[in-house]
Amino acid sequence: MIKLTHKKSNTVIIVIHEIYGVNQHMKNFCEFLSEQNFDVFCPNLYEPETSFNYFQEGIAFNHFMENVGFEHALHRIKDVLSNVKNEYKRIYVVGFSVGATIAWLCSEDESVDGVVGYYGSRIRDYVAIIPKSPTMLFFPKEEKSFNVDELISTLDKKNIKIYKFNGQHGFSDPYSSKYHERSAQKACRQMITFLS
Repeated sequence: MIKLTHKKSNTVIIVIHEIYGVNQHMKNFCEFLSEQNFDVFCPNLYEPETSFNYFQEGIAFNHFMENVGFEHALHRIKDVLSNVKNEYKRIYVVGFSVGATIAWLCSEDESVDGVVGYYGSRIRDYVAIIPKSPTMLFFPKEEKSFNVDELISTLDKKNIKIYKFNGQHGFSDPYSSKYHERSAQKACRQMITFLS
């Protein structure tokens, strides 16, 4: 687990990684949030701690689904939430891809003050959820496995702000071939405004 803390921060951000594990993108993202004076926890959902290369996308996805899955991952994150809820004034959950779907599942938790999800394509399996906390979702214009506009119209609910950016799934990851610099910067600015 990545754990970056400041003595005076009253806000913690739980970062949930995508299928690749706690890779360089996650480490840099956590460092960036820490530089904004947030405490940051990024639990590794894989035991033993594992990370995958981008060319292993299929293997990584199967590993997540067979060895972790959304329900188990949610329980792991809820354990982290219960461990920190008395230490902080505000708790946010930020996730990427499968991590965004897990963050979306956390939006029903009373202890969470806000959720940010980057390209959570599996949110489409959990559209019945109505977030109790303010939720911000970022989607790319292009997704291989579903129609982005249809999902966005399904999620048009109270407490949710949705943004669609140029690019594909993974547009915010500078180590990915799908990286879209302008979209990544715009999403990051929206996120920081939301978290502040």
